[in-house]
Amino acid sequence: MIISEKNHTYHHQINPDLSNVDWQHILHLFQKINWKHRIAEEIEKAFRLSTTTIFIYDEEVIIAFGRVIGDGRYYAMLADIVVDPDYQGQGLGKYLVKTLNDQLVNYHFVNLSAAPGADDFYKSMGWKKQTTAFIWPQGPKQLRQHCEED
Repeated sequence: MIISEKNHTYHHQINPDLSNVDWQHILHLFQKINWKHRIAEEIEKAFRLSTTTIFIYDEEVIIAFGRVIGDGRYYAMLADIVVDPDYQGQGLGKYLVKTLNDQLVNYHFVNLSAAPGADDFYKSMGWKKQTTAFIWPQGPKQLRQHCEED
């Protein structure tokens, strides 16, 4: 169970039966935060290939989620940390990140790619900018949003 700052109780599931997830609703949540270039079937496939998944519910409706992509021992990456904008500011994002990170005991490297503008959010939880991380840009938008200028 999770108790938010507004004294409302939510519940979460780690690695639930993904057959019960409404992937169109997940797509809608991605769209609400302006991550628009997604397809429900591809989202489902990505979550099924993930090491760990977590979903937070208000009643029976998913309001937040995240996942870990990992090899089980050495490398893990947090991905798709999403909170419905109607529920942001209640500590749910921090809860997602902490709960996923707590699953990664004894990993050698745990990282994430922050959405543009989310640096302070992750720094507030103790995450550090990595000086040796690189990206192979998949287009001009990614180059603009995630890369240093040469």
